[in-house]
Amino acid sequence: MARPQTTDDAALLARLAEVFRQTGFSGASLERLAQEAGLKKASLYHRFPGGKQQMAEQVLDASGRGFQAQVLAPLEGPGAPRARLDAALAGLERFYAGGGRSCLLNMLAPRGLEDGPFADRLKGALERTVGAFAALAAEAGHPPGIARRRAMRAVMMIHGSLVVSRALGSPEPFRLMLADLPEELLR
Repeated sequence: MARPQTTDDAALLARLAEVFRQTGFSGASLERLAQEAGLKKASLYHRFPGGKQQMAEQVLDASGRGFQAQVLAPLEGPGAPRARLDAALAGLERFYAGGGRSCLLNMLAPRGLEDGPFADRLKGALERTVGAFAALAAEAGHPPGIARRRAMRAVMMIHGSLVVSRALGSPEPFRLMLADLPEELLR
């Protein structure tokens, strides 16, 4: 009979996500992943027979579900556009730990996105996010082309602020983005 798992899936994926956020896919050694997971390599392989790629795929899927719940669902929900945007911004702040947590999309994106193992997941996540922001901007009164352009800039602001925050070791760029995004998207 198999022994029961001592680490639940959500906690395990959160620990693995932090390794990928810190080191990217290439830099995440199996030794470090096992150490951070609190498991031996054999146990990690038992949970993820597809190895590091399966770990990263499941981390991306879990992250996507969290982003959907905290950011996209408020954007797409009921209420006035500004109230929905404010709820989504609060979700962004929680999701990225106030700018202290790197974006998995950036850390798992290969140099040639179109040929990487996560290309479809990364592209789909970004398209969903741009689409949600564009729908909100259109509902706020912008023509579709302008709404999409503003949404694209909003997504660039979000992800760019995370990169700059990481590089500077300060959440200030992320905080500035949160303050400026409503004007960029809805004005």
